[in-house]
Amino acid sequence: MKKVAVIMGSDSDFPVVKAALGELKKYGVEFECRVMSAHRTPEAAADFAGSARDNGFGVIICAAGMAAHLAGAIAANTTLPVIGIPIKSTFEGMDALLSTVQMPPGIPVATVGVNAAKNAALLAIEMLSLADDELAKKLETARKEMADGVAAKDKAIQEQLKEI
Repeated sequence: MKKVAVIMGSDSDFPVVKAALGELKKYGVEFECRVMSAHRTPEAAADFAGSARDNGFGVIICAAGMAAHLAGAIAANTTLPVIGIPIKSTFEGMDALLSTVQMPPGIPVATVGVNAAKNAALLAIEMLSLADDELAKKLETARKEMADGVAAKDKAIQEQLKEI
C-alpha cells in the first residue's frame, strides 16, 4: 500500500493535523508527517513533492493557514493527488480556504473544510482504496457503522417523542 505524506506549514498546525493522523492510523495507512513551508523552505517542499512518488507516497495532505500556499506549491511539483486542509488562524480560516481552493487550471488541489483534517485523511484513504480492496472494505464497514449509529439515534428520539 502507498503511504500518505502529511505536511504542515507550521508546527502550530499540529493540533488540527492530529485528527488526520489518527484516522490514517485507525485504517492502518502508513504516513509520514513533516513541517515544511511554501515560503520559508520552498526548495525543501519542492524537493519533497518531486520525489514523493518515488518514495512510496500515493497522496499528499497539506495543512496551512493564512496565505495557505503550501498545498499549491506541493501540487505544482508532483502529479500525485494533493489534499489541502485550510487552517483557521485569521479571518475564521476563510483566507486559508480561498488560498487553498482557488488553484489555477492544470494544478488541482482537493480542498476540505477549514480544520477538517479527519475528512482530508478519509479522502486520502478513499483515493488509496482504488487500488486496495482491503482498505475499500474498511471504508464500507465504517460507513455502515455510521449509518447504524444514526438509525439508533433516530430510534431513541422516536421513543422520546412517544412521551411528549
